Amino acid sequence: MSTRHASGSGTQSRRHFLRAAAAGAIGFPMIVRTQTLGKNAPSNRITLGIIGCGNQAEVDLKEWLAMEDVQIVSVCDVNRGSHGYKTDKQFLGREPVRDLIHAAYAKRSASGTFTGCGICSDFRELLARKDIDAVEVLTPDHWHAIMTIRAAEAGKDIYCQKPLGLTVRDGQEMVRAVRKHNRILQTGSQWRSNPHIRQFCNVVRNGKIGAVKHVETYVAANNFFGPGPGWKPMPVPEGFDYDFWLGPAPQAPYHQERCLYRFRFISDYSGGQTTNFGAHSNDIAQWGLGTDDTCPVEFENLGAEFPVPGSLYNTATKVNFRCRYANGTELVCKTDKRSFGVRFEGSEGWIYTNGRTIEASSEALKSWKPGPGDLHLYESANHYRNFIDCVRSRKEPLEPVEVGHHTATICHLGNIAMKLNRKIRWDPKAEQVIGDDEAGRMLQQPLRGPWRYGA
Repeated sequence: MSTRHASGSGTQSRRHFLRAAAAGAIGFPMIVRTQTLGKNAPSNRITLGIIGCGNQAEVDLKEWLAMEDVQIVSVCDVNRGSHGYKTDKQFLGREPVRDLIHAAYAKRSASGTFTGCGICSDFRELLARKDIDAVEVLTPDHWHAIMTIRAAEAGKDIYCQKPLGLTVRDGQEMVRAVRKHNRILQTGSQWRSNPHIRQFCNVVRNGKIGAVKHVETYVAANNFFGPGPGWKPMPVPEGFDYDFWLGPAPQAPYHQERCLYRFRFISDYSGGQTTNFGAHSNDIAQWGLGTDDTCPVEFENLGAEFPVPGSLYNTATKVNFRCRYANGTELVCKTDKRSFGVRFEGSEGWIYTNGRTIEASSEALKSWKPGPGDLHLYESANHYRNFIDCVRSRKEPLEPVEVGHHTATICHLGNIAMKLNRKIRWDPKAEQVIGDDEAGRMLQQPLRGPWRYGA
């Protein structure tokens, strides 16, 4: 694909292709939508498209492929296939991921072969397919909003990996689109489907540690370190549509440390470990506090550290910020040797989890579970399964769009406070910074044309 096609300008042939795809004229392997056939249809499957074939796709594919009532019918990525992801052994991109899907489905086929998964490099081609019920957005963060909004406009339900967007404005636009088009959206904060996390939050929500005064959330240190000042551009590798990868982000020279897994350490594409691990740990804090419908009202830097100016990476190397809720409860999010976890301190005890075990100020707290008269938090044994079940039932999933947006907002505002090194006051209802125009401008990032939120 040429960069002219990829940037969104298009050509007559591209427009013809999209119109033909939307009309069902292209020879895709046809699977009729479940909504059309009903529950007694011969093929009662949810058809799924995957947008983004990188490191997280390798993880999530295992979940989707294990479901016999789900079929992945198309994958999309701007990278044809390469190394350079999280580990040296990974060879990923649209063709390798398509091949993984074919191999998995071939094992179930009587013939031992399967070639029915489509492939494309432009997500709009995937969204134009009428035979796709739902999509998973697995791209770098700066693409989440546009792809989610376009998917909602196309009538698809969406599983969007965390964090929900790159900016607060991204999240706001995603909420509007999902609700306007009556779509199901599950935020990919899968720790909420972890039984230890649910038990942990049930303890707090049922008042077993008393009134919560202080919360700590932990994020991992950076696991990659890009080149410092004076770094040089590199040639774009064959098979990688770099201009489309940049998409709505600012134009920038290519470097291998900018893309694929490493995107998360550059603020044009991600919020660093604040939005990577923090989108999980702060999400658990929100669940335990019962504040899914709001955010803290104040944020301040507690000594964050950043790379040397001029480095390719520019997100915090050491996360450390404090926020305060309207009721006075404080939350501190910081880089810690524990890498991941949440600790609640209450008037009658404390409790901590890393998602695998629970520690507490008493043995009774560690083993406590709600009874018939207690609050029972939404129970999901599998985050991906919960999404598919809600696609069928049209009920709200465990982490709907507003919940993911509020958690992401905490991370974004924490980043803003750390960058500006001053206290930020926030109005959760109006979703506006109070009395700080510079901070207010950082709630959004201009979209590089011709990309925009809606079609």
